[in-house]
Amino acid sequence: MFKNINIFLFICIKISFFSFSIFIPNIYNMAKELTNRSENYSQWYNDLVVKADLAENSAVRGCMVIKPYGYAIWEKMQAQLDKMFKETGHVNAYFPLFIPKSFFSKEASHVEGFAKECAVVTHYRLKNDPNGKGIIVDENAKLEEELIVRPTSETIIWNTYKNWIQSYRDLPILCNQWANVVRWEMRTRLFLRTAEFLWQEGHTAHATKEEAIEEAEKMIRVYADFAENFLALPVIMGAKSANERFAGAIETYTIEALMQDGKALQSGTSHFLGQNFAKAFDVTFTSKEGTLDYVWATSWGVSTRLMGALIMAHSDDNGLVLPPKLAPIQVVIVPIYKGEEQLTEISKTAISIKKNLESLGISVKYDNRDTQKPGWKFAEYELKGVPVRIAIGPRDIEQGTVEIARRDTLTKETLPIEGIEYTIQQLLETIQNSIYKKAFDFRESNTIEVQTYEEFKNAISKQIGFVSAHWDGTTETEEKIKQETKATIRCIPFNAKQEEGTCIYSGKPSKQRVLFAIAY
Repeated sequence: MFKNINIFLFICIKISFFSFSIFIPNIYNMAKELTNRSENYSQWYNDLVVKADLAENSAVRGCMVIKPYGYAIWEKMQAQLDKMFKETGHVNAYFPLFIPKSFFSKEASHVEGFAKECAVVTHYRLKNDPNGKGIIVDENAKLEEELIVRPTSETIIWNTYKNWIQSYRDLPILCNQWANVVRWEMRTRLFLRTAEFLWQEGHTAHATKEEAIEEAEKMIRVYADFAENFLALPVIMGAKSANERFAGAIETYTIEALMQDGKALQSGTSHFLGQNFAKAFDVTFTSKEGTLDYVWATSWGVSTRLMGALIMAHSDDNGLVLPPKLAPIQVVIVPIYKGEEQLTEISKTAISIKKNLESLGISVKYDNRDTQKPGWKFAEYELKGVPVRIAIGPRDIEQGTVEIARRDTLTKETLPIEGIEYTIQQLLETIQNSIYKKAFDFRESNTIEVQTYEEFKNAISKQIGFVSAHWDGTTETEEKIKQETKATIRCIPFNAKQEEGTCIYSGKPSKQRVLFAIAY
C-alpha cells in the first residue's frame, strides 16, 4: 500500500504522537490555560476559581459548590478567626435558619435594607400531583406566618436575648455563630456574590454605649489583624458613610482592600447597633443603680468573600498564589525518577524531609503518584498556589541537595538537604511577608489624592484604585457622585488627618478626605 517504508513509518509516528498529545499534553494544558489578567480580569478570576478546584456553580441558580481544596482554605481561615474570637472572650452558639417574617417588621431600617434579598418559605409540605406530573406544593399546607431564610440574624438573636437578659449581671453577652446565609442575588460570582454563602456573625449585648462601641472597634481591628497577618492583605480601616451603613446600624466600621484590577473589596464589617434592636424586641436590663434600661448591641461578620479577596489580591497568570499561613499544602515534594529502584531511594529522603517539616508544624504532601509526570505535577501545584515545591532526583541524592521552587516569585535554587526543614521554615515566613509587601506596594502606588472633580472623574474612569478626595458629608452629594461615576465612598479612614478643604463636587467646606473607589 505504501511504496516508501519511510513514509509509512513517518505517518505511524505522527498518528501515535497525535494520539499521545490528546491524552497527555492536553491534561497539562488544561491546568495551564487561564485567561490573562490583562486581557480579561473577570474571566481570569472565573477560570482560576474553577481550574484550581476551588468551587463551581451548582444546579441551584446562584449557589456554589465549594470543592475540597477551596473548603480546605476556608477551614484554615475559619480556624484562625475562631481562635482570635475566643482569645477576645467570645463563645460560639447557633441560632435558627428560619426567621418569622414579623421579626423583620420590628426594626424599620433593617427590613428596608434586606427586603429585596429575602428568600421566603410559604408552605411546609409537598404532595404527589394528582395528574401524575411529579411533586407539587400542597396548597393546604400554607404556613400561618411565612418564614424568612436567614439573610442575617439580628432579629432572631435579639428575640432570643430577651429571654437571656434580666440584669447587668447577665451582661455582656459575647456570642458568635458560624453559619450559612441566603441573600437573593440575580448576578452572582463565585465567592464574591452568591445567593447562599458561608460566614460568621458575632452578636454582642452590653450594659453601656461606651462598651458596645469599644467592642465594635475591637472587632474591626481583629479583622484587620487577620487580613494583614494571615491573608497577607493590606487593608484600610474606617467608618462607612451613612449611605453605606449596615441596615439598622448607627455606625458601621469596615476594612477595605484593593484588588489587582483597581477595584475595592469590602472585606469585613463591624456594626455599632445602639439600642435599636433592644428597643425593637424589648430587651431591657436592671442596672447596678436599679434603673431599667435598654441593652446596647453590636454585630460583626466576614464571609467566604475573603476567598475572593485572597484570589484577586495575590494570584497571577499561572494560577493561585497562596500565603503560606492559609495554604492547605505548604510544601509539596515531587520525586523525579526512572524505575522503582530510583523511586525507592528517593522516597527514603523525601519521607525523612516530610517528617522533619511536619515536626515544625508545616503541612507537606509527598506526591509519588506514577499516573502523572513531574512536569504535570509542577503545573498542577503551581496552579493551586502551593508556596514551596521540592524536587528530588537521583543526582540530588548523590549530591545531598534538593531543588526548591518558590510559587510567589517562580524562582528556583538548589540547597543542601541537611537542615532543609529550617531553611524552608524561614522561607515560608519570607514568602508570607513578600506577598504582603507586594500587595501593599500595589495599593500605595494605586492610591491618589485629587483636588477637583475633573481629576476625580479622570482617576475613576481609569479605575486607578483608591481616590482620596474631600466630601461635604451629605448623602445627596454622595449619591450624585455615585450616579455620575459609579464610585462609592469606601470608608472614612480612622487615621485620616484633619484637613480643611472643599468638597470636590459641591464646593462646600470639608474637614477631611474620604476614600472613593469602584467596588465589587
